[in-house]
Amino acid sequence: MKSPAFIKRVQGFALVCVAIFVGTSSIDALAQGVRFPAASPAASLKQTVGITDISVVYSRPGVKGRDIWGKVVAYNELWRSGANLSTMLEVSDDVKIEGQKVPAGKYSIFLIPVQQGDWTLVVNKAVNLAGTSGYKQEEDVFRAKVKPVAQATSTEWLEYTINDLTDSSATLALAWEKVRIPIKIEIATSELAFSKARTAIAASQSTNSGFVSYALQTNSNLEEAMKVVDASIAIQENYRNQVLKARLLEKMSKKADAIKLLEKAITLGKAAKNPPFDLAENEKILAAWKSGK
Repeated sequence: MKSPAFIKRVQGFALVCVAIFVGTSSIDALAQGVRFPAASPAASLKQTVGITDISVVYSRPGVKGRDIWGKVVAYNELWRSGANLSTMLEVSDDVKIEGQKVPAGKYSIFLIPVQQGDWTLVVNKAVNLAGTSGYKQEEDVFRAKVKPVAQATSTEWLEYTINDLTDSSATLALAWEKVRIPIKIEIATSELAFSKARTAIAASQSTNSGFVSYALQTNSNLEEAMKVVDASIAIQENYRNQVLKARLLEKMSKKADAIKLLEKAITLGKAAKNPPFDLAENEKILAAWKSGK
């Protein structure tokens, strides 16, 4: 049987262990909610070029008196173009980067520095890689040569900028120490803007059809309704807008034109994979118009 003194010593030791555990756990929990300066702080950059948003998410290592090129960043090896996670580039629309087509989306950008000559820019489909770990060359969107530019003054903290803005182009540049890497981005902004406008108009066809149908029903605002349906036809001719225009023409006492257009609409309807629900009805209307009724 253990003596009372021994039991007290064991109990005391256990209490000390519990206190240490609880204290350590409390410190850990507290530390999790405290931020400390990062060696390479996180940064982000966003710029609209024309109607396209371009953003870069990266980390900024410092020079800190070190020899960067060939030492901190090895020559002839893939580099994350920043620190910590791979640098991420996001474009909201299709663009060209150094003349190469890049669809809208998120990408990692890498560089392969060399001591003399052009560096290699690598745009890769994988994002949030731990540096270059997990990088696969088969996931490259493209590789292109880019020319490093010597800077007279040193950039202490690695920095990305977007400059040389026009409505359809910009230069994304990385600067660190006494080296700057410009990357040309081009966007077909005019073509893109009109394409998006057409898509928006096409997406509102149900509203347009409602406007025209109500004009026909009330025999009012026919000229305005004609402009609406013509705008729809300018984007894409289809069974529905041809029928609506034919009916407007008939309302406006242009029956010969109305007949031709309704014939065209019915031809489109019959060619459709799924014939329109009112095809037979419009065939009857066409027959009535032709008979003079």
